[in-house]
Amino acid sequence: MLLIISFIIPLFIFLFFHTLFHQKLRYCSCEICHAYLTSSWRNDFVNLGDWYAHLLRRSPTSTIKVHVLNSVITANPSNVEHMLKTRFHNYPKGKQFSVILGDLLGRGIFNSDGDTWRFQRKLASLELGSVSVRVFAHEIVKTEIETRLIPVLNSFSTEPGSVLDLQDVFRRFSFDTISKLSFGFDPNCLRFPFPTSEFAVAFDTASMLSAKRALAPFPLLWKVKRMFKIGSEKELKESINAINRLAGDLIKQRRLTGLTNKNNDLISRFMAVVAEDDDKYLRDIVVSFLLAGRDTVAAGLTGFFWLLTRHPKMENRIREELDRVMGPGFDSFTASCGEMREMHYLHAALYESMRLYPPVQFDSKFALNDDVLADGTRVTGGTRVTYHPYAMGRMSRIWGPDYEEFKPERWLDKEGKFRSENPVKYPIFQAGARVCVGKEMAIMEMKSIAVAMIKKFETRVKGGSTETLRFAPGLTATVNGGLPVIIQERKA
Repeated sequence: MLLIISFIIPLFIFLFFHTLFHQKLRYCSCEICHAYLTSSWRNDFVNLGDWYAHLLRRSPTSTIKVHVLNSVITANPSNVEHMLKTRFHNYPKGKQFSVILGDLLGRGIFNSDGDTWRFQRKLASLELGSVSVRVFAHEIVKTEIETRLIPVLNSFSTEPGSVLDLQDVFRRFSFDTISKLSFGFDPNCLRFPFPTSEFAVAFDTASMLSAKRALAPFPLLWKVKRMFKIGSEKELKESINAINRLAGDLIKQRRLTGLTNKNNDLISRFMAVVAEDDDKYLRDIVVSFLLAGRDTVAAGLTGFFWLLTRHPKMENRIREELDRVMGPGFDSFTASCGEMREMHYLHAALYESMRLYPPVQFDSKFALNDDVLADGTRVTGGTRVTYHPYAMGRMSRIWGPDYEEFKPERWLDKEGKFRSENPVKYPIFQAGARVCVGKEMAIMEMKSIAVAMIKKFETRVKGGSTETLRFAPGLTATVNGGLPVIIQERKA
């Protein structure tokens, strides 16, 4: 042990000064950087995103700089358009981002640029847009609702005082469905009593620890830990090894069973166009879809139901719409795609909930070359530029003085039909060339679950509703402590 320590300390000192002189290690004592480094912002704010939102509201341009992170953060729609559309090629994910998430996502679509990204983007657009895959996805969701979600909720509703973590239920549900869609594999997570899935646990751990890398003011620290396989980096490595092993086994199994025209899962479709000897690339592609399809849907639904418990009038309006479209009563609780297209108020309520609680609270790019944002902010090459949907949903300049209110009506026209907003104002699904290819499928899943639960059950947060949600570090929004609720079956 002493030998290892005597080796690590000189190496750490060498790497520190190498970074200091060659990579411009930053230290800044300005108000923002001091608050970030000392975490003194926690004295006034529950979440980092709330502090950023406060700073961005205070800024005349809705843009700030965090010098110790070499980062520009913006809630200005003009800057979002500049990054995602006007100067798209100057704001790739970048090598810096690829290093942070490379161990988990590899060359997957969310961690790649250039030809690799274009290939996966084109392939994903074709597959997720196909009628057969959409029908397949809807059938998976419908079956999961009927055979697992409803029985679980029924069992808790019959036990007075039983508390259910709704966030955990949504994560289990979406992990089952995205695993079936991606791998043709059923992890059976939403089965009572809830089993522990090695795949899901490894995925959660890897996602959380990868996100902490991105928040570190001094990347040198996690890089040294990774080099020596200690601390959080050892845990991350173990989690990623578990993901690689399980994903690899599923890919090998699918190769053995062979591909047929009946295989609608994404791995089968990708295998048809990816080189046979490149299982690592297949793994990267599908793990990215797992991340997008599992965590974002669960995060969106958690925020939605938390808001509904605080706004029973909106919940009743949704019920009235469900009764009008599907007919009254509790027997029919799964909606067809055609029926869901008629549910404008529910659609508006979901969009409004994601305005306040976006599944992905911020997204970063790295500037290739020096640039000037639309608001006049100067950006040097290599700077991390982040647009912040969580903060954007809390800006009066964008949404008016009632921005804090949960108000689905802001998404409806005079006839009560849903109307969308400019994606640079509401970049929940990104915008421009990187707009989310799975958007329609995610909305279908969220609406399907919402229909079944609102039509059949009363859901209330245990102990009443808190003033705000507390989020844990992660690539997607995860509520600290979950969402404990009491479920009651509705009676005629």
